[in-house]
Amino acid sequence: MTEKELTMKASADLDVRLEEAKKTGNLVVKDATKDEAVIRSTFEKGEGILRLFPAFVPRRFGKAGRRLKLHTDDYFAFGMERGSITERWFASTIAAQNGELAKADEGMAYACVDYDSDEKFSLRDAVKVLKEEIVGEELMEKYNGWPMYSKFFDNENPLFHHLHLTFEDAAKVGKLGKPECYYFPKQLNNYFGEANYTYFGFDPDVKPEEIKERIANFADDDTRITDLSRAYRIELGTGWYTPAGVIHAPASVLTYEPQWNSDVNSVYENIVSGEVYPPEMLNEECPADDNGVDAVFNLLDWEKNVDPHYRKHYFRNPIIEFETKEYTQKWITYANPYIAAKELTVNPGQTVTIKDGAAYGCIFVQGHGKFGVYDCEAATLLHFGEQSTDEFFVSEKAATEGVTITNLSKVEPLVVLKHFGPNCPGVPTEVK
Repeated sequence: MTEKELTMKASADLDVRLEEAKKTGNLVVKDATKDEAVIRSTFEKGEGILRLFPAFVPRRFGKAGRRLKLHTDDYFAFGMERGSITERWFASTIAAQNGELAKADEGMAYACVDYDSDEKFSLRDAVKVLKEEIVGEELMEKYNGWPMYSKFFDNENPLFHHLHLTFEDAAKVGKLGKPECYYFPKQLNNYFGEANYTYFGFDPDVKPEEIKERIANFADDDTRITDLSRAYRIELGTGWYTPAGVIHAPASVLTYEPQWNSDVNSVYENIVSGEVYPPEMLNEECPADDNGVDAVFNLLDWEKNVDPHYRKHYFRNPIIEFETKEYTQKWITYANPYIAAKELTVNPGQTVTIKDGAAYGCIFVQGHGKFGVYDCEAATLLHFGEQSTDEFFVSEKAATEGVTITNLSKVEPLVVLKHFGPNCPGVPTEVK
């Protein structure tokens, strides 16, 4: 199947799950509407921009880093058996692959109709109704919709050494591959948690047999797989590109993570910070008739994992796109064929009109002001289930015509992170 066909199949499967979930109430957002007139009127009222509802996601592993600006009483809003909330998803038209107890729409983006109303509709439905009006002709033609999302992930402890499947391996189980990117915003990292370093790949001298021996013992003993890896200390205000098929164990640093529309993992490390992970996390994304040690090992893109110049090829310093006395815009995710991201800083008291060549989602991380017709402000403390005014989705037309942004502070910068799909023009293709 082609990538577009796999995307459409995944979308159809999710539609079925969502319809079934509505009957049982197994939804995070239970009062959402699919009324086309509501979607169009909200889109027009926002002049091509939708204000999005916070999408918090729990995970069955790890400990919350508590840097998501979520109220301290609400980190177990999904119940103790679901684990703590460690992620917030942005501009997502897919649901988290989050176990049997997961809500059918976990992680999905919903648009708020009005500040004075609880009425919402999913970004997924907005794309179905508005099509090229919101994401543009190119993305509709190639992907039948919006092909990426972003998130904050926020863990007090480091994550396990794991990989995301390549498109070829994911297609074997009817799913999509997952390249992803990292950026470490200074505004949200007043502390680094237990580990301020990330493991990427394996030491260049490691042999395949050494890896296979470790994963063969996944169910019996500590794999200590990171003994064979290499770690890099995190530098705030920088990032990395992590291709699908590369194993990595992210630091306990709050991370902004633009990525492809997928949520597929293979976990090679079975004990992290004393927490034990079950064997099915190793091979749950392999075909049922081919899920042994060799099959798991073959999920690795071996050459990339043992690249002796890994930092040179995949570390990302920001690149300034524009800089004036009014604002600075930097590329923070670039030099890959899938996803891009920018950081825009508007200086105190300034009003600017910023043009971008493609649709995008965005999240404000500092300051307050105006974003098009909307108020915007970085969150200080959000209760689960309440609206915010820090996240938006900007249609292609609004982006290309330009969004007017005003920083209403006399002293503090207004800072927003923007995430784009593969059609964003002008993305740097080389690492600087």
